[in-house]
Amino acid sequence: MNIVLRNNLILITTDFETINKKWMIEFLNQHTRGMLYLSKSVLVFRNEDLVAKRQKFICELSEHHAKLHDLEHEFFLRSMLKYDSQPIKIELDKSQEPVNVRVKLYAYDKDTVLITLDTPNAWVLNYMRSQLKVYVERGTDVSVVVDVSDYKAKARLERTLNKRHILHYQISYVYDNHFMSKLYSDFANYSFGSLARESEDDASKHFYTVLECPVGASQDALKKSYKKLVKVYHPDKVFYDEPLMVEHYTQKFQLLQEAYEALRIVS
Repeated sequence: MNIVLRNNLILITTDFETINKKWMIEFLNQHTRGMLYLSKSVLVFRNEDLVAKRQKFICELSEHHAKLHDLEHEFFLRSMLKYDSQPIKIELDKSQEPVNVRVKLYAYDKDTVLITLDTPNAWVLNYMRSQLKVYVERGTDVSVVVDVSDYKAKARLERTLNKRHILHYQISYVYDNHFMSKLYSDFANYSFGSLARESEDDASKHFYTVLECPVGASQDALKKSYKKLVKVYHPDKVFYDEPLMVEHYTQKFQLLQEAYEALRIVS
């Protein structure tokens, strides 16, 4: 374990054993909403409502670090507390091999999805909870039930599942042949031509929703969102064995193109 005190953050580089210590997991659970998941690391921002809990974590972290390196705990703790207002970045030592985590996806129907881990993993599960936030209905230490009854919820779920690495945990998603057909049953008979039957105003609102922009968004905002989304949903970047997933991404990609072209012309 190594701790570096920088001007703008506290950098912790450690191993799997330490990041799964009870006090580390407790800190993670408390700060889920103030956490940013980066590539192979997490960044935890200071929360003014959790100052006492943060200081307790720093004390436990300092004590653990001092024992490992035979340092004087009190001296090192005083140094760390000077950086109490800075974000805390936690990353795994590069020598650590990735650990595979299997995540099962099950659709009760088009409105509800169950996400389950084979074994408890607070880092992966808290990532799911932090990304899905208000859509999480309930959960346990190995599962969450998500309400995906509207378009935005489904889009949020898709973006969440696009991430395959949390620290050095490598996520493998598993689902049965009925998952996609249940989840997107509303679109079973959908065709782009059906938009012609809608009023022009309704169609425009729909296109703004597709591009995840507010109605009346500027051309720059539409273009920026379009470029971001087509990178995510380009069929060539989908690596799923399930053909329905590839088909869904292809339809989404086409709809993004149609929406952008329509709004670009209108504007």
